Amino acid sequence: ALVVGSTAGEICGTQVFDDSLVATALEFRSAGVRCARVALSDAGSAARAGAMLAEGLVSPGLRHVFLLSDGLSVNGSELVSGMTSGLPAGVSVTGGLCGDGARFERTYACLDEFAENEGVVGVGFYGDSLRIGFGSLAGWDSFGLERRVTRSRGNVVYEFDGQPALDLYERYLGEQAKDLPASGLLFPLTVRATREEPGVVRTILAVDKLARSLTYAGDVPTGHHARLMRANFDRLVEGAGGAARAAKLDDADIAVLVSCVGRKLVLKQRVEEEVESVRGVLGPNPLLAGFYSYGEMCPFIPSARCELHNQTMTITTISER
Repeated sequence: ALVVGSTAGEICGTQVFDDSLVATALEFRSAGVRCARVALSDAGSAARAGAMLAEGLVSPGLRHVFLLSDGLSVNGSELVSGMTSGLPAGVSVTGGLCGDGARFERTYACLDEFAENEGVVGVGFYGDSLRIGFGSLAGWDSFGLERRVTRSRGNVVYEFDGQPALDLYERYLGEQAKDLPASGLLFPLTVRATREEPGVVRTILAVDKLARSLTYAGDVPTGHHARLMRANFDRLVEGAGGAARAAKLDDADIAVLVSCVGRKLVLKQRVEEEVESVRGVLGPNPLLAGFYSYGEMCPFIPSARCELHNQTMTITTISER
């Protein structure tokens, strides 16, 4: 099977490229691989697309699913929820939302042939010989007041603290607000149900100036707490290393890196430092490959369910005993 996705940057070894094609081939001694694709127009919703993919991939021996999705027309939280609800206990899920540089115009997730319609691809890995590791960390600093999400629907936020959502971003971003949604990548939102929880990070995908609303890559529920974040160069690089430590397997053959385009825009000429940080933790043996995305999918911890993240470095390691 040939799985293809558009990106906001390509990772090959410890180098990061733009407008290039990176090909990675996988061959296993005894493990199996099966792929499936669902068009979002056929599914009707992101949650249903995830459930349909799960149904097509569930088979004896399934250990892990890697998801590759259209990055603009899908609610990543619903996609992950639909997928995980249809999988047996113990099957892990990681992946990413396809990118389009910083243009936010069109993304593609294809299986075996080019497809114009927006879709989601799932790659299932099967067999007792497989070991899967994964980790995801961010590295952004919070700033400003913590706000309450007072009106939202799914991944669309209309109000923070009773005020139009777009107004908040325009006030904090100043001149950079004219470049939304791209400039929003530099100021992600951390969202949590209670102040005691670690929360998830959300990135803007679209702006509706008439409704004064913001569309994020994943759910931002009404009643949750939200706070803006900004970059800390050193902590972004340290976060990549932390994700590698969580994902590390002593005998990993490959590490698939999915990092957010927002991190790339902040790090600029230092972007390869976060990939080099991963190499420093994982050592010389695993092949490194991956891409910059509009959203990353990974559980917080091995025993947890997969969630959609933004602005993280997410790493999936695979080995075959």
